Amino acid sequence: MLPFLKSRSARWGQYMSTAGSRVRQSVAALRRFYGKPERPPSSDAFELVLFENVAYLAPDERRRAAFSLLQESVGTEPEVILRASRALLERVTAHGILKTRFAVKLRECARIAAKDFGGDLDAVLDESTALARRALRRFPGIGAPGADRILLFSGRLKILAPESNGLRVLMRLGLIVEDKSYARLYKAGVEAAAALPATLRTLQDAHLLLRHHGHELCRIAAPRCAECPLQHDCAFAVAARRIFPDRRRRVR
Repeated sequence: MLPFLKSRSARWGQYMSTAGSRVRQSVAALRRFYGKPERPPSSDAFELVLFENVAYLAPDERRRAAFSLLQESVGTEPEVILRASRALLERVTAHGILKTRFAVKLRECARIAAKDFGGDLDAVLDESTALARRALRRFPGIGAPGADRILLFSGRLKILAPESNGLRVLMRLGLIVEDKSYARLYKAGVEAAAALPATLRTLQDAHLLLRHHGHELCRIAAPRCAECPLQHDCAFAVAARRIFPDRRRRVR
């Protein structure tokens, strides 16, 4: 290998090692700060598809309430959703906005599961990751990151699968670079977390903690840096002079 290529490779390896260490430290600090994260209400893949569609632009507590109402008043099997009245489905989706449109989407999710997968989505998802991703992307509202998220929380894929709030946290920490392409940004977020222990529980918790932090403190507008446990290791906070003299301890 040419000397300059070797040097570049060594520098990249050192950077990735440092970044990986910072990801681990940051996730550990968030766990200490927030405690154990609240997990999705199901680990069943089709129910997770429904959970993605059950209440559009609703806060987490309302989306969970909508999903609970769907379970209790309708059920989550494709056949029972297809038989349910529009009024009943709209009672569920009214927890978010566009209740009529999302009632239709719940019925479309059920139709796809019943017609295209014979009511047994698990059988397809267990064949291969590539096939599972393609299958999940056939459902309303499920893009590539959403498919990965469902595979993560149904126990089939060991990657971080970061969503927009988590990606914002990773960007502000300086662990990934902002990119106009969401696909490239998402890929960078997955790669940044490669140093985390490759267990489902660790990756699921890391996903939830980063998401929660982006929603609670590391917001798009008016981030609450003074309260942030990561502020002194955060490139955004330091550059914006958002750190405060009474918060001097770094992430450990």
